[in-house]
Amino acid sequence: MDFDGVRGNDLVGYGLVVGLDGSGDGLRNAPFTEDIMTNILERLGVNVTGEQFRPKNVAAVLVTATLPPFARAGGQIDVTVSAIGDAKSLMGGTLVMTPMNAADGEIYAVAQGTIIAGGAVAEGDAGQVTQGVPTAGSIPSGARVEREIGFNLSTLNDLRLALREADFTTAGRIEQAINRNFGKRVALMLDSGTVQLDVPGMGMRSVAHALGRIENIEVEPERKARVVVDQRSGTIVMGEDVRISRVAVSQGNLTLRIQEQPLVVQPNPFSEGESVVVPRTNAAIEEEAGISLAEVQPGTSLAEVIAGLNALGVAPRDMIDILKSIKAAGALHAEFVVH
Repeated sequence: MDFDGVRGNDLVGYGLVVGLDGSGDGLRNAPFTEDIMTNILERLGVNVTGEQFRPKNVAAVLVTATLPPFARAGGQIDVTVSAIGDAKSLMGGTLVMTPMNAADGEIYAVAQGTIIAGGAVAEGDAGQVTQGVPTAGSIPSGARVEREIGFNLSTLNDLRLALREADFTTAGRIEQAINRNFGKRVALMLDSGTVQLDVPGMGMRSVAHALGRIENIEVEPERKARVVVDQRSGTIVMGEDVRISRVAVSQGNLTLRIQEQPLVVQPNPFSEGESVVVPRTNAAIEEEAGISLAEVQPGTSLAEVIAGLNALGVAPRDMIDILKSIKAAGALHAEFVVH
C-alpha cells in the first residue's frame, strides 16, 4: 500500500569514469567519450583543442538513481553506473562529478565516487572469461541531493491510499480497520484500489502523525489464487489458495522419425541416357506405449494439489502443458499467469 502523492522520482545523468586499468572505451568506436573528456578538461583549465589523445582508462557511462520522497538538500542517495561504450570493465574506476536530471530537465543531485562493480574479467592471448557484469556497478551514497522536490504534506486535507494489488475485499478491510482504530468514519473506500482519508477529521496534530498511525494498523490482505509459470526455465509457482477439481489426464510423447535414402538410377552401359536421383523417404510416428488416463483427485490444500500432480510423473515442462489443459477444462480454480 502506498500513499497517493508520496513517491520517488527517477534521475539520470551522463558522465565519465576514469582510472580504469586499460579496460575503458576505444575512442575510435566511442567518439562521444572523447567529447565529454575534452569538455571536462577544458572546464578544469586544460586546453586540449587539436590535441591527439586516446587513453584507454576512461569510459562514458549513464548514471541512474531514484530520488526518494521528502529527500532534503545535502542528503545522499545510491546510484547505478552503466557503461554505454565498448568498455570491458568499470572495476576500480572513479565516477567524475556528474549532474543528475529529472524528467523536468532540472538538476536534483550530483554523483561522484568509486564504483563497486559486480563482475570479473580474465583475459589471455587466445581467450577471455567473464563472470558477472563488470560493465555495470553501483556507488553507495554516491550522489548528494542539491534540490528538493516541492511537496507540502501538511496542507493536504484529503489523502488517498493506493493499494499495490487492487482488491475490493482488501480495500474494505482497510476502511474498517482505520475507522475502528480512530473510533469514527475517517476512511472511505472509493474503488478496489483506493481508500480516501479525511485528514482533519482524524484530529491529529499533523498529516505526518496521522500517516504514522495509519501505517501501523495491521490488515490481512485478500490473496488471489494464482499459478505462475516460466516457460523458459520450466519453473512453476503455486499460491496457497490454489484448488483443483477432480479431473482425468492423459499425457504421452510422440516420436517422429524421417530418413532420406535417395536412390541413384543409371542407364545401361553404352546406351544413351543420364543418371537420375530418385528421392526415397521413410517416415514413421511412434507413440509411447502404456500411456493411459490418470485421475487427479480434487485437492482442498496446496499439499494435496501438488501430490495429485506429482502422481502423473511428468517433467516440469510437461507439467506446464498439463496445467494449461486443466485450466482450459475448468478444473483449475486459480488465475493462470505465463511468463
